[in-house]
Amino acid sequence: MKKIYRFTASWCQPCKALAKNLEAANLDIPIEVVDIDVFEDMAIEYGIRSVPTLILKGGETDKRLVGVHTPEQIKEWANG
Repeated sequence: MKKIYRFTASWCQPCKALAKNLEAANLDIPIEVVDIDVFEDMAIEYGIRSVPTLILKGGETDKRLVGVHTPEQIKEWANG
């Protein structure tokens, strides 16, 4: 089963923009929000270097998307 991890931080303005675009993308994939300041160990485990970062798990390979993207770009990344 696919799952998206959305790595974010409360102080990150681009993260807020991505959250809106992710919601607008209306994906049928569960999304878990991970605050890098709260879950520092998880951010280190996944090699998060900047936020916002999305990681899609459950496909043939994990996929990563860094930065703010449009809802259309997010759909293409998640379903491609």
